[in-house]
Amino acid sequence: MNLDFEKMGGLVPVIVQDSVTKTVLMLGFMNEEAYQKTQESGFVTFYSRTRKCLWMKGETSGNTLKVVSILEDCDKDTLLIKAIPAGPVCHTGADTCFFEKNKDDIQFLHFLQDFIERRRQEMPEGSYTTSLFNSGVNRMAQKVGEEAVETVIEACNGTEEGFVYEASDLIYHLIVLCTSKGIRLEDLARELKSRHKG
Repeated sequence: MNLDFEKMGGLVPVIVQDSVTKTVLMLGFMNEEAYQKTQESGFVTFYSRTRKCLWMKGETSGNTLKVVSILEDCDKDTLLIKAIPAGPVCHTGADTCFFEKNKDDIQFLHFLQDFIERRRQEMPEGSYTTSLFNSGVNRMAQKVGEEAVETVIEACNGTEEGFVYEASDLIYHLIVLCTSKGIRLEDLARELKSRHKG
């Protein structure tokens, strides 16, 4: 990146977003040194305009921000950092500095498919997901069928807790199968959206 630190006297604003929930967590500032330290450490480090020094977010509280990606804007004078927060982000104890709750669990499905896709690319030994990819599409499809049957049984004769457990297994195995076919959850969402009549 070729960031323009000169527009704001050596600083660039940094928007931090939760990489899973997509919630905006906070706004801070970086100088070149803070930017380099963030890249090297993998944790968000800001420049404090009041204390005139660097500070790694969470260095005293433990509520760090682990970097997932760093993007620059079109003018190269603002950064968007997608991160994984280790706890509340605001010094007040709130989830975000804008007092929003950072709990959008449905977004975890997007994160999960990204994780499964990395498994497919890296194929680490000892991973259950790796073993599914190694088993081939027929076995993956069979697992979806098995999990669907178990979900139906729990729905008809089981408990709510058991149903949630089996339905979660079904969704996981369906995501694995979709990933093997090059299909994203976004593709399914678009299909459902096209059918929606309002």
